[in-house]
Amino acid sequence: MPQNLCIQENICVCEEAQYRQMGASFTVPRSKSSNATLQAKAPTIVECHTKPQWTARFEASKETNKLLVIDFTATWCGPCRHMEPTIKEFAARFVDVEFVKIDVDELTDVAREYGVEAMPTFILIKNGKVIDKVVGARKEDLQKKIEKHSKY
Repeated sequence: MPQNLCIQENICVCEEAQYRQMGASFTVPRSKSSNATLQAKAPTIVECHTKPQWTARFEASKETNKLLVIDFTATWCGPCRHMEPTIKEFAARFVDVEFVKIDVDELTDVAREYGVEAMPTFILIKNGKVIDKVVGARKEDLQKKIEKHSKY
């Protein structure tokens, strides 16, 4: 049996399941002196808790051609909590997309600036300009828009 297949079949299922729930992807690095090991790449979602943090993140995103997805959320919001695993999955899958999480109760002025009236709201920005929006826990719509706007 090929070595790749054995390693993939013999990984620790409990650890793999835990990391996959967080949206992690896996790589199997090779070394001449040791057996292959499994490493998870945890999803990157930046949480902005202050206006200066958000401003710095937004200004930095203008300098790139990367898609920025802002997840406007609230701790008390059931649909927001329902979308958390999806956002982690997307952050792990779409590595060329930057994901930012903003709690509307912490940064109400930022939420107001983007016209957030319901949660969750996802604002897609490229080069400093809003290019799309998804309101509600609509996984398929968000995925399609991320795929569409991350390609160019």
